This record gives sequence, C-alpha cells and structure tokens, in this order.
Amino acid sequence: MNQETLLITATQALNQWLKIINNHFPKSMPCPDINFKLRGKSAGKAYLQLNEIRLNPVLFAENHQAFIDDVIPHELAHLVAYFYYGRVKPHGREWQYIMEQVLGVAAKTTHQFDVSSVAGKVFSYRCNCTTHQLSIRRHNNIQRGKALYSCRHCKCQLQWIKDE
Repeated sequence: MNQETLLITATQALNQWLKIINNHFPKSMPCPDINFKLRGKSAGKAYLQLNEIRLNPVLFAENHQAFIDDVIPHELAHLVAYFYYGRVKPHGREWQYIMEQVLGVAAKTTHQFDVSSVAGKVFSYRCNCTTHQLSIRRHNNIQRGKALYSCRHCKCQLQWIKDE
C-alpha cells in the first residue's frame, strides 16, 4: 500500500473509533489530525495539545490490522483522556477506562511488532565479560564525550570495537 492509501485507511479507522467515543460522552470531541510523521520503533504517538496522532508508516504497512484494532484506539484514548479529564497519567485509570469500557480494546501499553525493518544502526562495545550493542544515539553521546556507559554485570566501562 502506498502512503496515501495508508492514510485513507487510518483516517477511516480513526473516524469509526471516534464515533464510538462521541456516542459515549455527552460532549463531542473534534476529530484529531492523523499523519505518518513518526519514525523509529514507536508505533504511534498522541500529541495532546495539538489533538494529533502520529503513526509509524513502516510499522503500519507491516501490521495493518493491528494498527486499526489496537494502535489507533490506543493513541485516540490518550487524546480522549486529555479532552475530557485534562492532564492525567498517560496509562492511568481514565485511559484504561476509555480503552476497555468505552472502546472495548485491551489496555496494552506496548506493542509486540517486529521492529527489525525500522531498527537503527547499532555499534558493538565490549567490557570484561561480554559484547554490548548500543544504539546510534548512545554511540554518538559517547563519541561527543557526553556520556559513559558501564556494564551492569562487571561494572567496567564499555569500549567501542571499531573494527565492526
């Protein structure tokens, strides 16, 4: 599916979930904006003040039905909780109520998608007991002198293996 088709599908799903919300609550919630501006390993993210949902286009294309059934209602529930209850815990009682009682969706806080297609480059580091794989962000922080990382087991500072 191309990005335009994905956006149409996501928008249709969002509208169906929003209809359930607006039938449940006395005050109608405006339709959030939805786009594919999210990168990395996150499936979706709700921007409360913007009334916006950002989805990961790669993960959406690979997990189409799971996004419709789980990710879109998950992110919408964050916006709904903010709209009706104000600032509350991200996965607190209000969010759980919206997910389970209003939308009828299990209130899971993380996804289990294969993220190998969106996984970033990793760098090998060693300590006295094993080899560690660090993300590009952690690697860059070490190279810029902004961070040092130690092994949780042997407590030795990690050293970059430059050959790999």
